[in-house]
Amino acid sequence: MGDVAALKDAASLEGRRVLVTGATGILGSWLCRELLERKAHVVAFVRDVDPASLLYSSGDAQRATVVVGALEDGRAVERAINEHETSHVFHLGAQTIVGTALRAPRPTLESNVQGTWNVLEACRALKSLVSAVVIASSDKAYGEPAKLPYTEDMPLDAVHPYDVSKACTDLIARCYARTYELPVAISRCGNIYGGGDLNWSRIVPGTIRSLLRKERPIVRSDGTFVRDYVYVKDVVGGYLALAERIDHEGVRGEAFNFSNESPLTVREIVAEITKAVPSDLQPIVRNDAKAEIKSQALSAAKAKRVLGWKAEWPLRKGLAETVAWYREHLARADR
Repeated sequence: MGDVAALKDAASLEGRRVLVTGATGILGSWLCRELLERKAHVVAFVRDVDPASLLYSSGDAQRATVVVGALEDGRAVERAINEHETSHVFHLGAQTIVGTALRAPRPTLESNVQGTWNVLEACRALKSLVSAVVIASSDKAYGEPAKLPYTEDMPLDAVHPYDVSKACTDLIARCYARTYELPVAISRCGNIYGGGDLNWSRIVPGTIRSLLRKERPIVRSDGTFVRDYVYVKDVVGGYLALAERIDHEGVRGEAFNFSNESPLTVREIVAEITKAVPSDLQPIVRNDAKAEIKSQALSAAKAKRVLGWKAEWPLRKGLAETVAWYREHLARADR
């Protein structure tokens, strides 16, 4: 994969058996690829076999052990860890679309909240096997900010369904880390972008696809909403740093923000994507977004200080690689 912002140290994942939930998502697919390159044995836990996902279209699924199951099924999760004897668990699996959660909150809460306690309960029951657990939370767990950027010592104050599901994920992870002394660390990221994200309602892939098809992109908000945009390879590096340093001082039981610390409005990210394509098409601004936090931005100072992690991919470099990926992907799909 290359250019991953993670330092390799004594706790190498080479030869380890590693479980990744949500392995067909953008982050899960890229994490599986990097783990395979580092010669880990990857156990990919997926709900649906999606041939269009990067995990499958890249051929990486053929190099991994794929377990099909639902996070809501505790026995399936426990079987994946126990029978495949996984020592490291990356729990990325979740329903991640805000609009989907708003329309039907119960399935999102079941997947994200129950799914998290199922993973952690399996790890607790199989504590003799598991040496590191990395849990995916979100910047949305912080809720509407009193001030920005978010820092890890701020309270979690989520309100809307998806945001609450990630705040619950975060608190449950801390519960198992502190109460049961599980080797758990928590990641909080902003908007992750990169090739392989096929959720077209998201601003980066949706805008790229529209522009490549010579269509005006859609902005659901009024265009002034502020977000962090962090390249997927930087995030993979952050997750690996957490797993490899789980026993270092100040890591176990802690949450870490991963960010390039350069927040942008929606209009600004669309303008950057338009330059990267390039195109002169202007967006259609619908201003009909609901249950969205107005402004979000993360401080990554803790990750830099404790983990030695920093974002290595500036936005324009990340977008150039991302646009190239979608150009090739869409060309294949249109054949």
